[in-house]
Amino acid sequence: MQKTVKVGSIKISNTLPLVFLAGTCVIESEKHYIDTVKKLQQIIAKTGHPYILKASFDKANRTSLSAYRGPGLAKGLSILQKAKQITGLPLVVDVHEPWQADEVAQVADMLQIPAFLCRQTDLVLACAATGKAINVKKGQFLAPSAMEQIIKKIESQGNYNILLTERGASFGYGDLVVDMRALEIMKQFGYPVIFDATHSVQKPGALGTATGGNSKLAPVLAKAATALGIAGVFFEAHPNPAKALSDGPNSLDMKQVTQMTEQLAALDKLVKKFK
Repeated sequence: MQKTVKVGSIKISNTLPLVFLAGTCVIESEKHYIDTVKKLQQIIAKTGHPYILKASFDKANRTSLSAYRGPGLAKGLSILQKAKQITGLPLVVDVHEPWQADEVAQVADMLQIPAFLCRQTDLVLACAATGKAINVKKGQFLAPSAMEQIIKKIESQGNYNILLTERGASFGYGDLVVDMRALEIMKQFGYPVIFDATHSVQKPGALGTATGGNSKLAPVLAKAATALGIAGVFFEAHPNPAKALSDGPNSLDMKQVTQMTEQLAALDKLVKKFK
C-alpha cells in the first residue's frame, strides 16, 4: 500500500500527481532567492502540478574551505519565512545538526536530511521528533534496501511522514550513476519516493575546488524516473547557473526548467492515468 504524506496543503504519494521540489542550491541573498522562486512558481503553475520551495541556509558539505556556504541559520530562516509569506508555498529545508531541527521546524514544513548524513542517528531522531515531514536523501554509499533502517529510526519517534529521495550512487572517482532499480526498491517501503534530478548529475570535486556536473542530463534522468511512477522530482535552478555560488554546473536555467516540467507533467499523467 502506498502511503500519502501531507506537506502544507500538498498531498504527496507515488500514485498522486507529481510534485516538484525546487529552488536555488543555497540562499545567495534575500532578493535573489525570492525572485528566483517566484519565477519557478510561475513556470510550475503552468503545469498544474504542486510546488514545494527548496532552500539551504548553509551548505555544510563543500569541496573547498573558501567556498560560499550561505547566510547562516538566523538570517536564512528569516529570508525563508518571507519567501513563504510571499509565495504561499510550503517549504523544505536541509538540517545538518541535531540542534538545528527544532529551530528549522518553526519555519519549514518539511525537514530534509542530506545524503551524506542519512545514517547519523541523532540527526535523524531529532528531525523525526519535530513531527514534521522528513525527506531523507539516500546516501551515495547506500544500497536502497538499507533505507529501511532509516525509516525505522524515524518511525520510532511516532513520525510516519516520511519521503525517500534517490540522488545517485558513487561510481569510481568524481562521478555518480543512477540505478533506476533503486526507485522501485524504495517504493516497496510504501512511502513517497522523490528523484533528485540535479544532484544525480554531479561530479563531486571535479573542478578541484568545487563540484562539477552536467545539467543537460538532469532532464534525461528525470524523465526516466518519472516513467516509473514516483511521487516527485527535486531539482535546483538558477537564473544564471554560470554565476551560481554553489552547484552551478548541475543547476537548471529557467528555459530548461520550463521544458523539463512540461515534459514530466505530460509523462506523469500518462503513467498514472489521471485526468
